Amino acid sequence: MKIKHFLATSALTAGLALAASAQASEITVVSWGGAYTKSQVEAYHKPWVEKTGNKIVSEDYNGGIAEIKAQVEAGNVTWDIVDVELSDAIRACDEGLLETIDHSILPAGADGTPATEDFLEGTLHDCAVANIAWSSVYVFDKTKFDVGPTTIADLFDLEKFPGKRGFRKNPKVTLEFALMADGVPAADVYEVLATPEGIDRAFAKLDTIKDQVVWWEAGAQPPQLLADGEVAMTTAWNGRVFNAIAGEDKPFEIVWDGQIWDLDLWVLPKGSENKEAALDFLVFSTETEQLANQASYIPYGPARKSSNALVGKYYQKDIDMAPHMPTADANLKNAVQNDFEFWADNSDQLNERFNAWLAN
Repeated sequence: MKIKHFLATSALTAGLALAASAQASEITVVSWGGAYTKSQVEAYHKPWVEKTGNKIVSEDYNGGIAEIKAQVEAGNVTWDIVDVELSDAIRACDEGLLETIDHSILPAGADGTPATEDFLEGTLHDCAVANIAWSSVYVFDKTKFDVGPTTIADLFDLEKFPGKRGFRKNPKVTLEFALMADGVPAADVYEVLATPEGIDRAFAKLDTIKDQVVWWEAGAQPPQLLADGEVAMTTAWNGRVFNAIAGEDKPFEIVWDGQIWDLDLWVLPKGSENKEAALDFLVFSTETEQLANQASYIPYGPARKSSNALVGKYYQKDIDMAPHMPTADANLKNAVQNDFEFWADNSDQLNERFNAWLAN
């Protein structure tokens, strides 16, 4: 009797375990690491895990679609949902690498506004749903200059502001900065960059500082380069810089002049076995409250209008976050929105030109 009872109990326990494992999902969420991923973990991951009982494996990458493409083409998709830049989302969608997303699954905003009206213009796409607006800026250490730089031209002025410069090892943003520093109005940047003469002009401007550039690839590098004194100023993502200033008390200052703002969006690589759970996470993480909560950890503008009224203080200190958003009026006086169509169409050509330029 004891043996039968033990066997019955063991079978029941195993059955319950199997049922639980069948109901619980584990998804791999891929993003950019550092302060940005921390903001997502706190605002998205933890509450979703608590709500659903599912699990999340968090992985970091440095952007682009090469890894998504390799997984999809190999039929071995291990990434379930990925945070990508807009031009990469469009390109990957056009190449058939992503699942399409039905926008009707997105809930209304907290104020009742339908999702398609609540999301900012240009943030919903066939294969992608935006979560934040972020910005590429440049930053300097206030202790290194009696009078600091104030314009995008100052980033390239080695005579007035000597010292090495940090730049992302990528033509995107780098070429736009170069043209603005060379006197091209923000509104005309892509019109100029679309011409052979404009491309030559951007590279000619980069030539003036090439031997003083330290190239970075991961978002955590620029604040570290600045803190270590390896560069006098560097381009960076605004959220990483804010984290160094507010979270680590670094004496850094952002120059918003010439900022290039962009969107990050969630995409689902085609062929994931966890599509339904990944979609559920996407829906949850882009609700009004979650987007507003993320903004308390990092100053990236929420993709929903209804989130703005809920954006409050920095989670560690008495700092109002709204003025630190790329989309704050004061920060948009001389700004460029990244042209995703331009980069989707021209990234291969300009990457090739950029890499050849680096090698010379």
